[in-house]
Amino acid sequence: MTGPAPSLRRELGRWDLTAIGINQVIGGAVFAVPAAIAGLVGAWSPLLIVAVGFASLLIAATFAEVGSRFDGTGGPYLYTRAAFGRFAAFEVGWMQWFTRVASWASVINVLIVSLGFYWPAVTAGATRTLLLTAIIATLAIINVLGIRQSAWVVNALAIGKIIPLGLFIAFALPAIDAALLAPGGAPELSQLRSSALLLIYTFGGYEVVPVPAGEARDPRRAVPFALLMTIILVTIILTLVQVAVLGTLPGLAQSKTPLADASARVMGPAAAALMTLGAVMSTTGNNMGQALSGSRSLFALAEQGDLPGVLARVSARFGTPINAILVTAAISLALATSGTFVTMAAASAVSRLVVYVATCASALRLRSPALADRVAPPTLTLPLGPIVPSAAIAIALGILAGATARQWMAGAGALAAGAALFLIAARLAPRSGSG
Repeated sequence: MTGPAPSLRRELGRWDLTAIGINQVIGGAVFAVPAAIAGLVGAWSPLLIVAVGFASLLIAATFAEVGSRFDGTGGPYLYTRAAFGRFAAFEVGWMQWFTRVASWASVINVLIVSLGFYWPAVTAGATRTLLLTAIIATLAIINVLGIRQSAWVVNALAIGKIIPLGLFIAFALPAIDAALLAPGGAPELSQLRSSALLLIYTFGGYEVVPVPAGEARDPRRAVPFALLMTIILVTIILTLVQVAVLGTLPGLAQSKTPLADASARVMGPAAAALMTLGAVMSTTGNNMGQALSGSRSLFALAEQGDLPGVLARVSARFGTPINAILVTAAISLALATSGTFVTMAAASAVSRLVVYVATCASALRLRSPALADRVAPPTLTLPLGPIVPSAAIAIALGILAGATARQWMAGAGALAAGAALFLIAARLAPRSGSG
């Protein structure tokens, strides 16, 4: 007699999910973005970070409401499936996974460049390929061994990136030169737009928080908490970092390593090495999050019958989606070593926004009494009726309108590839679920 099929283990708490969110949002960019933003809007940059943080909070709050209705793996894919059916959901799930593998391949190359500062040989040739393979294989193995082990690593890396940033903030704030914080004339609209677009991408990544909900304890409460806490904490950290570096580093806009340069001025030469270590921890943590959320996105598509069931296989020993983990890691490795992630990164900018719009639209649609039998009632209901989700959609569409022609073309290509894959998968995979 055959026993029940292995299932995912619910071992993630609300702070584990928050650590996943922080690892995804605070990647390597935090160590370079302060100079880029200062170059565009100068001393107005901290205020702009707060404004973009608030805009991101509106989107995250909408994610939180719709996420409070679900307890399975998949996040935005599940929400879109319940609200708009299989095809729209498949496109969202495909774009979720697409973004994760492209981002993983991109960020791991940033990690290699950071390591290359001390070990130049790793940036080219066979040594680079071996190191990429070793890192991706290690992260995949950790993911296979169990969600609890993955959470320990994610939590440690989140703490490891926050400590250097916290030390810099603590030492730099008392040393600020107030004259460097004095805003000049108001920035031009084009400068504000460019800065806002850069920052909204910097804030991106929190959309992965609901994806591993099927491995969370009390996900309908933990997911909303983690989404909101991620944006609040990231906004505070990024704002304080910007104030600290702006007030301690003259000529910030010209710096290629702003946090390392500012830390060396405030804390001494050894602090620059600390910031470099923080950058390595930050990119490694981001890679770990990509491995976890990317594999679960692929697993969700297969679990719901939209991809071959072999990708939904759960290890009886470890309780993890082993095949989805291995496939996601293998494709990320291929992209990272071949360099094709550069082209895919352009598409991922659009694909992330597709996920935002689909999720916020799902939040509105799932409020309809006609769909009450498809989903559980929310444990979190946003005030002001449709205003917050509608504002979130408008923000996402506004950002989408600012995409470059290259990003639009790459994004459209990714959507077309998803549509073709849906038609193929529909013939090969058994149908299940609703929609």
